[in-house]
Amino acid sequence: MRTKLKLAIIGMTALCAVILIAAAQMLSHTAQTAYVEIGGPFKLASSKGGELDSTSLIGKPYGVFFGFTHCPEVCPTTLYEMTKTLKDIGDNAKDFRLLFITVDPERDTAPILKDYLSNFDPRIEGLTPTPGQLPQIAKAFHVYYERVNASYGEYTMNHTATIYLMDRDGHFKSTIAYDESKESRMQKIKNLYTE
Repeated sequence: MRTKLKLAIIGMTALCAVILIAAAQMLSHTAQTAYVEIGGPFKLASSKGGELDSTSLIGKPYGVFFGFTHCPEVCPTTLYEMTKTLKDIGDNAKDFRLLFITVDPERDTAPILKDYLSNFDPRIEGLTPTPGQLPQIAKAFHVYYERVNASYGEYTMNHTATIYLMDRDGHFKSTIAYDESKESRMQKIKNLYTE
């Protein structure tokens, strides 16, 4: 009797182990294939003239940052830090572009962006969506933005302060957070060229 009980316990233990292994493999496979789509096609007015069509970016990695020229801290700091980062990377990222998409198309026309961005690395290009395009592109990149009224008829904008890094195929690869270390920014951009 004891032998049968031992065999039954061993059999049940083995069956439970097989079930747990199968469940773990299923969960592992699901975790590897599940992702959130970030980004999408766009065609926006460029600070460098004309329009930039996202299909022209295929073959080269790029970054996307949403902001506005009247931003008091986050935008100029991010653009300055990226200017230093791109300079330090040098020719290893000579074809990298950082697209600065305004969340304030009422004030940030392409000529205004051109003037503003002349203070930063030439690989940073300003893009102005129409008021109708802005919600679509913000949704595609999962970007938050909001107009906040201030005194005397002025306003400011709240917005996501993240750089989205896209690979050569235009697929989301990684992010650079506001105030992330220079070493981390450099490594993430270099990774776009090695993966």
